Amino acid sequence: MKIEDVLLKLASDAIESEFNDNISINSSLKEQFSILKEQRATFVTLYLEKKLRGCIGSLTAYQSLFDDIISNARAAAFSDLRFNRLSFEEFKNLEIEISILTPAEELIYNDFEELKQKLIPNKHGVILELDGKKATFLPQVWEQLPTFEEFISHLCEKAGLKPNKLSRYPKIQIYEVQKIKKS
Repeated sequence: MKIEDVLLKLASDAIESEFNDNISINSSLKEQFSILKEQRATFVTLYLEKKLRGCIGSLTAYQSLFDDIISNARAAAFSDLRFNRLSFEEFKNLEIEISILTPAEELIYNDFEELKQKLIPNKHGVILELDGKKATFLPQVWEQLPTFEEFISHLCEKAGLKPNKLSRYPKIQIYEVQKIKKS
């Protein structure tokens, strides 16, 4: 079995176990796949009929890949405040996407024009931070917000900042993801 399939099954089992007591999560997988023991940060994104249905993740690695996927899958299904708890009917038609993040690195820039030159759409995930407010977009968000201006403007709004009234340039960190998806 490929590790990608193992990770997707792990996320699916984590969600399904909330509906079915007979579903158990196979912790012996950690012995078969050593990567599951590594501290990694992940996001689990759920889609229903090609529409976002939940997305929760970790920006910093603080637990094993195994545990991070389980907790983020459950949180995306049942604790994303933008959505009601996932129903079993929805679960049966769910598409699951896992993003494994590289460690974030600060991007130094002098103005938005330089930032625009340094950010690589569809490759860089971005963490924006200013005045105690913080938000991130995974690299996949570039697909919906393909221009730099749209991407940064929506990211500012997600952080609760007004893009045209920033007090100064925000701190920007970038990361990349290994995306794993199967419907």
